[in-house]
Amino acid sequence: MNYHSDYTPRSAFFYTLEKGMPAAYANISGNDKAPDLHGMAYFYQVMCGTLVEIEVFGLPSPADAQAGSFHGLHIHENGDCTPPFDNTGEHYNPCDLPHPMHAGDMPPLLGNCGYAYSLFYTDRFNADEITGRSIIIHSSPDDFATQPSGNSGSKIGCGVIFRYCG
Repeated sequence: MNYHSDYTPRSAFFYTLEKGMPAAYANISGNDKAPDLHGMAYFYQVMCGTLVEIEVFGLPSPADAQAGSFHGLHIHENGDCTPPFDNTGEHYNPCDLPHPMHAGDMPPLLGNCGYAYSLFYTDRFNADEITGRSIIIHSSPDDFATQPSGNSGSKIGCGVIFRYCG
């Protein structure tokens, strides 16, 4: 691949963010453990996968500021965000793989002063496969080892994923 080219996947991603329409979205809200948490997730179909953009406000700060504010982030099976988010089911895992190889396992959010912005590309799912499911923010970072779900703490944010029609 010629990295000096004017056109790279990165340029296609930024064009998509600037001009494209997401294929799906989720309006994320907190529960009683994070009542100020709110934000949006957008899922764009690109090339051979999905570009995921997440912006979240009101993340709780950790007791130990030196530890940073990492939060587990996953797609869960069920699109039921009734607080306290107990009805979201397990991680989205259509191939029955061990954690962290679930299709719904995503990079952690890094909160800074209660705010997080994340943009990443994945080929683990497309918008059609996750529509009707939920995106979950956890209170702790995912350790990417503990079975079945990474020991990422309680669910503090949830958004049902809808098809974007707009």
